[in-house]
Amino acid sequence: MSMADLLVIITDVLLRTVFVMYFPRSFLNITPVCPTIFVLAFAATLISVWFTVAFTFDRFLAICYQNVKAKYCTERTATVIMGIVCVFSCLISVPWYFTMDPEYNMHNTLWGCVWNQAFLNLTSWASFELLMLSVIAWFPFFLLLLLNALTARHILMSGRVRRGLRGRKPGDNDPEMENRRKSVVLLFCISGSFVLLWSTRVIYVFTERVFGTPYVKGSEFESVGFMLQVLSTCTNTAIYVLTQNKFREQMKSAVRYPIYLIVKLVKNRNAS
Repeated sequence: MSMADLLVIITDVLLRTVFVMYFPRSFLNITPVCPTIFVLAFAATLISVWFTVAFTFDRFLAICYQNVKAKYCTERTATVIMGIVCVFSCLISVPWYFTMDPEYNMHNTLWGCVWNQAFLNLTSWASFELLMLSVIAWFPFFLLLLLNALTARHILMSGRVRRGLRGRKPGDNDPEMENRRKSVVLLFCISGSFVLLWSTRVIYVFTERVFGTPYVKGSEFESVGFMLQVLSTCTNTAIYVLTQNKFREQMKSAVRYPIYLIVKLVKNRNAS
């Protein structure tokens, strides 16, 4: 998931936005390259979203169906699923290349890319965009909400059984139950952050396509939606990974290691 999120930052933020804005005469603005970057950015976003769904489903199986954990929650299965998600995301993103036309011609070279009239006016292209929005936002959100709700329900029910077996009252202090309550909060934070950060972008595209609002690039509403959408590719990784003790320990080791090398180098120089 971290690599997918990094690809989103590289393609969607750096190549498609920053470099195009601040280096307008670079080769990235040539017409064949410009829509290609858009395709790569959409594919990277799609991969990031569905990696999160796949990871959530993996945790759902591991927590709620521990009898199949050893069979399906394996490195081999994860590799196959990631490969399928990557190939599918790249293939489904290809049609976006044909939604753009050159913006202008300078010295017999086509520069820039703008939405072509067919994409703006034809019902088939509008249906395609809404379908892509469903694949990248609505359907993943439904799955995340469903899987997290089922996982939270399983944790709460197992907690009640645990209290009954241990003879504890609901108000008693139980470290295991405290960890499970934190897991429930974590699961709902994931679903909540996804829908909140994607809602602006979803509303923008939906109102433009369904209610016929003029499709204008560069509006403030679209800019805010784009910013929140890009941010959403980072939040789930942070929520999932940064809360893990092993990851935090490795992060501390990675920070301390360069300091250790510098101190060792200084000591060796002083000794010599």
